[in-house]
Amino acid sequence: TNILPSVHGSCLFTRGETQALVTCTLGNRQDAQMFERITGKSASYEEFMVHYNFPGFSVGEASRIGPPGRRELGHGNLAKRAIEPSLDRTELDAIVRLVSEILESNGSSSMATVCGGSLALKAADVPVQKLIAGVAMGLVTEGDKYAILTDIMGLEDHDGDMDFKVAGSKDGITALQMDIKLGGISLALLREALEQAREARLHILEIMEKAAAKIEVNESILPSTEIFRVEPHKIVDIIGQAGKTIREIIEMFEVSIDLDKKEGEVKVSGPSKAKVKAACDHIKGIVQNGGAKKEIPQFEIDKPI
Repeated sequence: TNILPSVHGSCLFTRGETQALVTCTLGNRQDAQMFERITGKSASYEEFMVHYNFPGFSVGEASRIGPPGRRELGHGNLAKRAIEPSLDRTELDAIVRLVSEILESNGSSSMATVCGGSLALKAADVPVQKLIAGVAMGLVTEGDKYAILTDIMGLEDHDGDMDFKVAGSKDGITALQMDIKLGGISLALLREALEQAREARLHILEIMEKAAAKIEVNESILPSTEIFRVEPHKIVDIIGQAGKTIREIIEMFEVSIDLDKKEGEVKVSGPSKAKVKAACDHIKGIVQNGGAKKEIPQFEIDKPI
């Protein structure tokens, strides 16, 4: 974990001949991904994103690197569905983006993304309730005989009859995906596959928890956020005439500011804790002075990070 010194959180997850480098980036509300639904009347915002990249060199091929295809989008969506339930929404106050770069693949790279992504969140000090791990199960049948395979390789996926991905925590499953070449499988076989997947998941989680215990968070580069409240009618003093005051604060302290006019909540975010604190003090001074600008000594702005 945190092998990359300049990102908020990172994890290099290796399982057999499959390896994923997952990075975590934290942002503010302005970094959310905006999208619109055909049936919706207003825009919606995606606050947790998982992007998955599968370059040709990961499987020993020379191919162009272009926009993600259906496979990449599907794998990223599966990993997102697996990890998202573990986020502690009551404590999380940031936009989160995970990017998984598959460096080597001979097995389930989407499940490697789940494992690496969960640890990358921990490495970025994102509040998560539990670690999430995933494993791909396989199946080989011949007549009435069958064998359930744990953590299948590429050849077993290609020649086998099933690719059954199971992701979750110690206490339950968060995401499932099945690719099957048979007409169907019995409930008893499915039950056996799920039990076998649970044993594998617990084994992986045990190793992940040992890694999580050794995480050293990159405190110096993590963005800082401070939230405080003022009287709702004082919000106009912070905004200033035609937004002049708030623009000056954003430019001076290199922060982003979110205002809730109804509740009087002020949220200040930025890459420097010193500048975020100085911006908060400056805003509080403006509110106390009834909109008059408060002079801030230069040294308070330029404190070393």
